[in-house]
Amino acid sequence: MNIEQARFNMIEQQIRPWNVLAQDVLDLLTVVKREEFVPAAYRSLAFFDTEIPLPGGESMLAPKVEARILQEANVKKHEQVLEIGAGSGYMAALLAYKARHVTTVEIDPDLKALAEKNLSANGVVNVSVELGNGAQGWQGEYDVIVVSGALPFLPDAFLKQVKVGGRVLAIVGEAPVMSLQVITRTSDQVYDTVDVFELLAKPLHAASTHSHFTF
Repeated sequence: MNIEQARFNMIEQQIRPWNVLAQDVLDLLTVVKREEFVPAAYRSLAFFDTEIPLPGGESMLAPKVEARILQEANVKKHEQVLEIGAGSGYMAALLAYKARHVTTVEIDPDLKALAEKNLSANGVVNVSVELGNGAQGWQGEYDVIVVSGALPFLPDAFLKQVKVGGRVLAIVGEAPVMSLQVITRTSDQVYDTVDVFELLAKPLHAASTHSHFTF
């Protein structure tokens, strides 16, 4: 397989047609080598339009979904990012190239080890991989929060943890109706929510199945 040709085809035939047009995002897809974050058994599928299995029954999102999330996050160099669900470390690596620092939280010890190994092997130094359950948020305040797994609803904790002017990106809903939501905190009490696109994704491990909100 000609890897660079396959990467080019992925960008031009899958990702760009999915309204990923930001040049910095497209450029980053050639810098962060996706095949380096794919388990060896599935490396031949690294550039296919499909989810890729990971240990523990998890999976990498399809390349076009990852790229679109990265574009919508619009991370700036001074920003602190929280990712829930490290997986193989690929999304954290993409985010890290655009951010000041990324904290990624992984509940599965084997995946935590895999993400750390992949990030280290690819020279990504501004990522901390934490072991724990981040489905209800994580300590600290962040400019951008990316939830790399589906939630039936967005826990209140994430809204409280994002700074004013910051964004939460989460796949919200239950099959067959899910969408990527971008929630921007415009002031202490005001949040602006946009449904960006519909998709299907695996539920985040340990996500709550019901809302504690009362309307």
